[in-house]
Amino acid sequence: MTGFARTQDQALDRSWTWEVRSVNGRGLEVRNRLPAGFEGLEIAVRERVGQMFKRGNFWLTLAVMRMPGQATVRINYALLNDVLAILPGIQKQLPDLRPPSVDGILALRGIVEPVEEDISEERRAALEAGILETLGNALSSLADMRRQEGAYLADVIRDHVRRIETLCADAGALAAAQPGAVLKRIREQLRTLVEASSSLTEERLTQEAAVLAARADPREEIDRLKAHCDAAVTLLGSNGPVGRRLDFLCQEFNREANTLCAKSVNVELTQIGLELKSTIDQLREQVQNIE
Repeated sequence: MTGFARTQDQALDRSWTWEVRSVNGRGLEVRNRLPAGFEGLEIAVRERVGQMFKRGNFWLTLAVMRMPGQATVRINYALLNDVLAILPGIQKQLPDLRPPSVDGILALRGIVEPVEEDISEERRAALEAGILETLGNALSSLADMRRQEGAYLADVIRDHVRRIETLCADAGALAAAQPGAVLKRIREQLRTLVEASSSLTEERLTQEAAVLAARADPREEIDRLKAHCDAAVTLLGSNGPVGRRLDFLCQEFNREANTLCAKSVNVELTQIGLELKSTIDQLREQVQNIE
């Protein structure tokens, strides 16, 4: 399921912003982008995501800034003086070279460097607690967005399940007559064998024909498909993540549809079986999108 959330807050001369994105995924995968000095939050961030979500790929980005008026960079005058000291020699060797600008000098690596501030363990703990609290707000917003998408997808999945139920009803009407038709055809074929062989009795072959006809009866698969439909509807009405269980049901749906097609000796029943497989594929695509 997809989603995006952005939250921000400030405290202790710092402001920070969380951006959280999620896309569909079979499992749970979390990627963090934390600024220097806050790498220690990674485990806590992963734990919070895992507490709220069970499925999906997540990208979390944290940006921490000093409040306005707080010095964040400083000039490395020792390095600057070294650069300025060698400029006359460079200009003498390359007289046609345009003199460097202030912007160009300041852009040199190391001239402008970040201010490293010592912060007490108590202040850092308070700062990190505030940052994690804001993360919780972002994850809650993301969960709300995913919940809305999930409600829409649940309706789409219900439509597919209803279509499967309709196809099962159509298949059931045709399947009821299949064992008798199969038995009749097998008896006719075996009668020819009996007439051609004196060692085969018609009674024995009739028993075998009945067994083969029973094995060709697809009503058991249709009953299981109906049971899977009931299970899917129940899951969609329950609370909590259901994506993995629905994914398993899709595998069972597909298995029964394949067996139905294999048993079919009727063109119409085969067409229904193929449409069942197509609908199940569409169902599976949507199931991959939910948690």
